[in-house]
Amino acid sequence: MKVLVSDNLDSIGIEMFRKEEGIEVDVKPGLSPEEQKSIIGEYDALVIRSATKVTADLLSAAKRLKVVGRAGIGLDNVDIPAATKHGVVVMNTPGGNVVTTAEHAIAMMMALTRNIPWGTASLKAGKWEKKNLEGRELFNKVLGIIGLGKIGSIVADRARGLKMQVIVYDPFVAPERLEKAGYAGVTIDELYKRSDYITVHVPKLKDTAGMLNKKAFDRMKDGVMIINCARGGIVNEADLYDALKSGKVAGAALDVFEKEPPGMSPLFELDRVICTPHLGASTQEAQANVASAVAGQIIDYLKNGTILNAVNVPSITGELLKKIGPFLSLADKMGSLLAQLSPGPFKEIIIEYTGDFEGLDMSPVTTAVLRGLLVPIVKDDVNFVNANFIAKERGIKVTETANAESEDFINLITVKGIAADKPVTIAGTIFGKKDERIVRINNFRLEMHPSGHLALIQNLDKPGAIGSIGTTLGKNNINIGRMQVGQEEEGARNIILLKTDSPIPEPVVEELRALPMVKSVIPLEL
Repeated sequence: MKVLVSDNLDSIGIEMFRKEEGIEVDVKPGLSPEEQKSIIGEYDALVIRSATKVTADLLSAAKRLKVVGRAGIGLDNVDIPAATKHGVVVMNTPGGNVVTTAEHAIAMMMALTRNIPWGTASLKAGKWEKKNLEGRELFNKVLGIIGLGKIGSIVADRARGLKMQVIVYDPFVAPERLEKAGYAGVTIDELYKRSDYITVHVPKLKDTAGMLNKKAFDRMKDGVMIINCARGGIVNEADLYDALKSGKVAGAALDVFEKEPPGMSPLFELDRVICTPHLGASTQEAQANVASAVAGQIIDYLKNGTILNAVNVPSITGELLKKIGPFLSLADKMGSLLAQLSPGPFKEIIIEYTGDFEGLDMSPVTTAVLRGLLVPIVKDDVNFVNANFIAKERGIKVTETANAESEDFINLITVKGIAADKPVTIAGTIFGKKDERIVRINNFRLEMHPSGHLALIQNLDKPGAIGSIGTTLGKNNINIGRMQVGQEEEGARNIILLKTDSPIPEPVVEELRALPMVKSVIPLEL
């Protein structure tokens, strides 16, 4: 069996492959996409970091490829749906660099606070500018942490050791967990208002892209300092530039950028900006950790069939996979839909399996629901292996029930999420062998194909409602690919599920919400 390492990988991982009997490894970093495509057909496994782009085009040429292993967390450079379609397992190493990244955020905050880069440059230039380089103390300052995942939790712990006051905004973490950990959970507005420092530890998602923008900066305390060692694009760099120029933001420490490499960013012209070239995971220890982890995972898979830290395949036997395979994809999408419809963090998830599931181990399907639920929240940190653990860590109780009797369908999966405000219920089934359908959302019955750019619209069941929605989309050049209408079991409302050729821009969403007979509009991506 042959393994291609197409990016720079610590030697410990290379040596693990070379020492393994029956495995041949080629190390070829720096190849062009065309060169990678020309040779990928020879290999059973591909090891990457962030440089290699595993596209649908590359996968189409990878006739022998069984597994892609990412030495690290982020999988933005892997077309996971295409890999799944080609039967390629995609693995990452989510725990290898969390301490390293958290420590980098703390180091950036300290360097920014005590003017270390400027002091170094000044002294090397033959100057002695003590008065001009007066800094701050971290002691008793308020650190606002956006996102309390693995890295955010470590940052919080280290900051507490520095005797800082730690406040946290994470709408997907149950208040009980925050209280147990000893942190004050706050709204995003309160975090902006109170924080002396704000550090970001969330994935780049639809809701977090450009999160720190002009509106956010305007709501912050004067003289706040910003640290971003998470993902480029979460901080709007143009708005940050203006906030720094005005003095609203006293300083910024950036390890990631909207575009990487960023070239000569206007931010680099400003004195109160320190930056590093995406070094959050770049320590000897982290590189060794992720290299040995990915090599071990791939060796174990190629030789024993063991799947660890896969993001697109659960660890189950081939026979069981044949029986429940179609439901894994459906369950994953149901979890994602539940997360996007959530009114707040879920305290409990109740999954009911109804119909012809007798004698089958449905735990992988439950895991798929949880993975789908958590991906919009923690993105690359979650996979089929750790989804249950992360759910438990976030205080989510998971309950499974089974019922052999099914009134309308041969098989039906019903997922109920209980949040602080109100429950959200979704039911789905498989038509034929693999035709996925959502057949109920709360009290509304429908038949929905769960894929693509979607919008869930709740409206009054009156003449003209659907027409006004179509007219609004049409004048904004948004084409409706499919429309499903579901009626409330008892009531005077409909829900309309629209599938569009492109995402509906936020201004158009607001225009739809303003229509007289429209009660709510929720954009969805599945």
